Amino acid sequence: MVAGYVPTGWPDGVHPPGSEGFEQTAVGWLLDVVPPDYRLHGVLVRHPIALATLAAHHVAACIEGARKGYRCARAELGKDLPPSGLVAVLAAYKTEGERLVATGKAVDLVSRALRGETFVPQLAGSRDARSLGAGTHRGPAAGPGAATHRGPATGPAAAR
Repeated sequence: MVAGYVPTGWPDGVHPPGSEGFEQTAVGWLLDVVPPDYRLHGVLVRHPIALATLAAHHVAACIEGARKGYRCARAELGKDLPPSGLVAVLAAYKTEGERLVATGKAVDLVSRALRGETFVPQLAGSRDARSLGAGTHRGPAAGPGAATHRGPATGPAAAR
């Protein structure tokens, strides 16, 4: 199989979909995203799509936690920290929130690739590339700088 294009936001260290070592590097990277004890569950290594799903839920919960922490920081810490300390805490929440959102997007890309989705580069002026700014889309405008196309349908749903 020939290695494919990877869109903006693809995680460093994960080989492109279709290349030798893709699944192994994807599993290793996903295990680094989740808490260390997830490594104790062999089912997650044997079924990378399950690991990707758990990683997506974990990162989503972390994003929500960071957002809630940011919203509540003044009320929870305002009496206990000097103003400069509170500003530093808010900056840490902002930085970590941005990192977590980028990680969530990368988890989504890897998850979609594990499910057989391929990524195709788009021209900057194409309709699909212009529509990317409107949020997360599935199908032709799935992510920054890339359109996606599903591979051949497989599994129980394809048999219907």
